[in-house]
Amino acid sequence: MKKADVVEMFTRLRELNPHPKTELEYTTPFELLLAVALSAQATDVGVNKATRRLFPVANTPQGILDLGVEKLKSYISTIGLFNNKAKNAIAMSRILVDEYGGEVPRSREALETLPGVGRKTANVVLNTAFGEPTIAVDTHIFRVANRTGLAPGADVRKVEDKLEKVIPAQFKQDAHHWLILHGRYVCKARKPDCPQCVIIDLCRYKKKTPG
Repeated sequence: MKKADVVEMFTRLRELNPHPKTELEYTTPFELLLAVALSAQATDVGVNKATRRLFPVANTPQGILDLGVEKLKSYISTIGLFNNKAKNAIAMSRILVDEYGGEVPRSREALETLPGVGRKTANVVLNTAFGEPTIAVDTHIFRVANRTGLAPGADVRKVEDKLEKVIPAQFKQDAHHWLILHGRYVCKARKPDCPQCVIIDLCRYKKKTPG
Protein backbone atom coordinates (compact mmCIF):
# COMPACT_ATOMS: atom_id res chain seq x y z
CA MET A 1 0.00 0.00 0.00
CA LYS A 2 1.33 3.43 -0.94
CA LYS A 3 2.28 5.85 1.81
CA ALA A 4 -0.48 8.27 0.82
CA ASP A 5 -3.02 5.43 0.96
CA VAL A 6 -1.84 4.45 4.45
CA VAL A 7 -2.33 8.02 5.66
CA GLU A 8 -5.78 8.12 4.05
CA MET A 9 -6.69 4.75 5.56
CA PHE A 10 -5.94 5.77 9.11
CA THR A 11 -7.44 9.22 8.61
CA ARG A 12 -10.74 7.58 7.73
CA LEU A 13 -10.56 5.08 10.59
CA ARG A 14 -9.85 7.96 12.98
CA GLU A 15 -12.79 9.97 11.67
CA LEU A 16 -15.03 6.96 12.18
CA ASN A 17 -13.78 6.37 15.74
CA PRO A 18 -11.68 9.27 17.13
CA HIS A 19 -11.00 7.64 20.51
CA PRO A 20 -10.88 3.84 20.10
CA LYS A 21 -10.64 1.68 23.20
CA THR A 22 -10.20 -1.96 24.06
CA GLU A 23 -13.42 -3.90 24.59
CA LEU A 24 -11.91 -5.62 27.63
CA GLU A 25 -13.19 -4.09 30.87
CA TYR A 26 -10.53 -2.93 33.33
CA THR A 27 -9.65 -0.10 35.71
CA THR A 28 -5.98 -0.77 36.55
CA PRO A 29 -2.91 -2.03 34.67
CA PHE A 30 -3.09 -5.33 36.55
CA GLU A 31 -6.75 -5.84 35.68
CA LEU A 32 -5.88 -5.24 32.03
CA LEU A 33 -2.86 -7.57 32.17
CA LEU A 34 -4.92 -10.36 33.67
CA ALA A 35 -7.84 -9.79 31.28
CA VAL A 36 -5.57 -9.89 28.23
CA ALA A 37 -3.86 -13.04 29.49
CA LEU A 38 -7.27 -14.65 30.00
CA SER A 39 -8.41 -13.62 26.52
CA ALA A 40 -6.07 -15.97 24.66
CA GLN A 41 -8.28 -18.22 22.50
CA ALA A 42 -11.33 -16.61 24.09
CA THR A 43 -13.59 -13.67 23.28
CA ASP A 44 -13.52 -10.31 25.02
CA VAL A 45 -17.21 -10.78 25.79
CA GLY A 46 -16.50 -14.07 27.54
CA VAL A 47 -13.58 -12.62 29.50
CA ASN A 48 -15.64 -9.62 30.62
CA LYS A 49 -18.37 -11.91 31.95
CA ALA A 50 -15.79 -13.71 34.08
CA THR A 51 -13.90 -10.64 35.29
CA ARG A 52 -17.13 -8.88 36.30
CA ARG A 53 -17.42 -11.59 38.93
CA LEU A 54 -13.71 -11.91 39.68
CA PHE A 55 -12.49 -8.32 39.98
CA PRO A 56 -14.85 -7.24 42.80
CA VAL A 57 -13.38 -10.13 44.81
CA ALA A 58 -9.74 -10.07 43.68
CA ASN A 59 -8.21 -7.46 41.36
CA THR A 60 -4.60 -7.20 42.60
CA PRO A 61 -1.70 -9.66 42.50
CA GLN A 62 -2.01 -10.23 46.24
CA GLY A 63 -5.75 -10.65 45.93
CA ILE A 64 -5.31 -13.34 43.29
CA LEU A 65 -2.75 -15.10 45.49
CA ASP A 66 -5.09 -14.96 48.47
CA LEU A 67 -7.87 -16.42 46.34
CA GLY A 68 -5.78 -19.46 45.42
CA VAL A 69 -5.81 -21.50 42.25
CA GLU A 70 -8.95 -23.56 42.91
CA LYS A 71 -11.16 -20.59 43.80
CA LEU A 72 -9.72 -18.65 40.89
CA LYS A 73 -10.72 -21.50 38.57
CA SER A 74 -14.31 -21.22 39.77
CA TYR A 75 -14.43 -17.61 38.58
CA ILE A 76 -12.87 -18.21 35.17
CA SER A 77 -14.17 -21.71 34.39
CA THR A 78 -16.31 -20.38 31.53
CA ILE A 79 -13.15 -19.31 29.67
CA GLY A 80 -11.22 -21.72 27.44
CA LEU A 81 -8.04 -23.25 28.88
CA PHE A 82 -9.03 -21.97 32.33
CA ASN A 83 -7.00 -24.57 34.23
CA ASN A 84 -3.71 -23.48 32.71
CA LYS A 85 -4.68 -19.81 32.80
CA ALA A 86 -5.44 -20.04 36.53
CA LYS A 87 -2.02 -21.57 37.22
CA ASN A 88 -0.32 -18.87 35.15
CA ALA A 89 -2.29 -16.12 36.91
CA ILE A 90 -1.15 -17.38 40.31
CA ALA A 91 2.48 -17.69 39.16
CA MET A 92 2.34 -14.26 37.52
CA SER A 93 0.87 -12.68 40.64
CA ARG A 94 3.59 -14.25 42.81
CA ILE A 95 6.32 -12.69 40.66
CA LEU A 96 4.59 -9.31 40.65
CA VAL A 97 4.32 -9.34 44.45
CA ASP A 98 7.83 -10.67 45.10
CA GLU A 99 9.78 -8.76 42.45
CA TYR A 100 7.73 -5.67 41.57
CA GLY A 101 5.95 -4.71 44.76
CA GLY A 102 2.61 -5.71 43.30
CA GLU A 103 2.95 -3.29 40.39
CA VAL A 104 2.86 -4.13 36.68
CA PRO A 105 6.27 -3.43 35.09
CA ARG A 106 6.40 -0.95 32.22
CA SER A 107 8.89 -2.71 29.95
CA ARG A 108 8.21 -5.37 27.35
CA GLU A 109 11.19 -7.42 28.51
CA ALA A 110 9.91 -7.58 32.09
CA LEU A 111 6.33 -8.29 31.03
CA GLU A 112 7.40 -11.14 28.79
CA THR A 113 9.07 -12.92 31.71
CA LEU A 114 5.68 -13.29 33.40
CA PRO A 115 3.92 -16.68 33.06
CA GLY A 116 1.20 -16.59 30.41
CA VAL A 117 2.43 -13.29 28.97
CA GLY A 118 3.84 -13.23 25.44
CA ARG A 119 4.78 -10.40 23.13
CA LYS A 120 1.19 -9.71 22.07
CA THR A 121 -0.08 -9.40 25.64
CA ALA A 122 2.90 -7.24 26.60
CA ASN A 123 2.25 -4.91 23.67
CA VAL A 124 -1.43 -4.57 24.59
CA VAL A 125 -0.55 -3.61 28.16
CA LEU A 126 2.16 -1.17 27.07
CA ASN A 127 -0.21 0.47 24.60
CA THR A 128 -3.48 0.50 26.51
CA ALA A 129 -2.36 0.84 30.13
CA PHE A 130 0.80 2.90 29.69
CA GLY A 131 0.23 4.83 26.47
CA GLU A 132 3.12 3.37 24.48
CA PRO A 133 2.71 3.39 20.66
CA THR A 134 3.04 -0.39 20.41
CA ILE A 135 1.07 -2.65 18.08
CA ALA A 136 -0.07 -6.06 19.27
CA VAL A 137 -0.76 -8.31 16.29
CA ASP A 138 -3.65 -10.66 16.96
CA THR A 139 -5.61 -12.68 14.40
CA HIS A 140 -7.70 -9.65 13.41
CA ILE A 141 -4.74 -7.36 12.81
CA PHE A 142 -2.84 -10.12 11.02
CA ARG A 143 -5.79 -10.61 8.67
CA VAL A 144 -6.39 -6.91 7.99
CA ALA A 145 -2.69 -6.20 7.44
CA ASN A 146 -2.41 -8.99 4.87
CA ARG A 147 -5.76 -8.55 3.14
CA THR A 148 -5.53 -4.81 2.63
CA GLY A 149 -1.89 -4.84 1.62
CA LEU A 150 -1.05 -2.55 4.53
CA ALA A 151 1.68 -4.82 5.93
CA PRO A 152 1.77 -8.28 4.37
CA GLY A 153 3.72 -10.90 6.28
CA ALA A 154 3.91 -14.66 6.77
CA ASP A 155 3.87 -14.49 10.57
CA VAL A 156 2.76 -12.09 13.29
CA ARG A 157 6.24 -10.76 14.04
CA LYS A 158 6.86 -9.86 10.41
CA VAL A 159 3.51 -8.10 10.26
CA GLU A 160 4.26 -6.24 13.50
CA ASP A 161 7.65 -5.09 12.22
CA LYS A 162 6.12 -3.89 8.95
CA LEU A 163 3.31 -2.05 10.73
CA GLU A 164 5.89 -0.28 12.88
CA LYS A 165 7.55 0.96 9.69
CA VAL A 166 4.55 1.93 7.57
CA ILE A 167 2.17 3.50 10.10
CA PRO A 168 2.87 7.24 10.51
CA ALA A 169 3.71 8.40 14.04
CA GLN A 170 0.51 10.44 14.32
CA PHE A 171 -1.59 7.25 14.14
CA LYS A 172 0.55 4.74 16.05
CA GLN A 173 -0.97 5.21 19.48
CA ASP A 174 -4.45 4.15 18.33
CA ALA A 175 -3.60 2.03 15.28
CA HIS A 176 -3.76 -1.17 17.31
CA HIS A 177 -7.39 -0.56 18.30
CA TRP A 178 -8.53 0.70 14.90
CA LEU A 179 -7.17 -2.39 13.15
CA ILE A 180 -8.60 -4.83 15.70
CA LEU A 181 -12.06 -3.27 15.57
CA HIS A 182 -11.98 -3.12 11.78
CA GLY A 183 -11.08 -6.80 11.63
CA ARG A 184 -13.63 -7.80 14.25
CA TYR A 185 -16.63 -6.00 12.79
CA VAL A 186 -15.94 -5.26 9.10
CA CYS A 187 -13.00 -7.22 7.67
CA LYS A 188 -14.28 -10.45 9.19
CA ALA A 189 -12.57 -13.77 8.61
CA ARG A 190 -15.20 -15.75 6.71
CA LYS A 191 -17.14 -13.01 4.99
CA PRO A 192 -15.69 -9.49 5.06
CA ASP A 193 -18.36 -6.79 4.89
CA CYS A 194 -16.74 -4.97 1.98
CA PRO A 195 -19.80 -2.88 1.00
CA GLN A 196 -19.73 -1.25 4.46
CA CYS A 197 -15.95 -0.74 4.52
CA VAL A 198 -14.67 2.84 4.66
CA ILE A 199 -11.36 1.87 3.04
CA ILE A 200 -12.72 -0.36 0.25
CA ASP A 201 -11.13 1.78 -2.47
CA LEU A 202 -7.71 1.62 -0.78
CA CYS A 203 -7.79 -2.10 -0.02
CA ARG A 204 -5.84 -4.55 -2.21
CA TYR A 205 -8.05 -7.57 -1.38
CA LYS A 206 -9.10 -9.15 -4.70
CA LYS A 207 -12.06 -11.21 -3.42
CA LYS A 208 -14.21 -8.32 -2.23
CA THR A 209 -17.75 -9.27 -1.30
CA PRO A 210 -20.51 -7.66 -3.40
CA GLY A 211 -23.07 -5.20 -2.07
